[in-house]
Amino acid sequence: VQLQACGGGLVQAGGSLRLSCAASGRTFSNYAMGWFRQAPGKEREFVAAVNWSGRGTSYADSLKGRFTISRDNARTVYLQMNSLKPEDTAVYYCAAGPVSSRTYLGYDYWGQGTQVTVSS
Repeated sequence: VQLQACGGGLVQAGGSLRLSCAASGRTFSNYAMGWFRQAPGKEREFVAAVNWSGRGTSYADSLKGRFTISRDNARTVYLQMNSLKPEDTAVYYCAAGPVSSRTYLGYDYWGQGTQVTVSS
């Protein structure tokens, strides 16, 4: 599985962005997908995950209600981010793994990352 993330950019606080992650490979629908982020000087942290069917999702507690993960099983997973805050500034990575996991160790494949910058 190869992953290509896009949709990042510069947005003002309170704004929204929608990240996309396009997957190639025949078995995309068998994989759980996750989003992680890493800010400068900080560890990579879990953002959201969705299971293979799209019906099971999980979120970092601090992001519930603002971020929504979804997948269309046509090889794309999305992360809708609303009410963005400056502390959401980070490089966002999508990942694919056998099961939905809140730890980066649970994922086998990673996209290249897309920068999200939220200005105050």
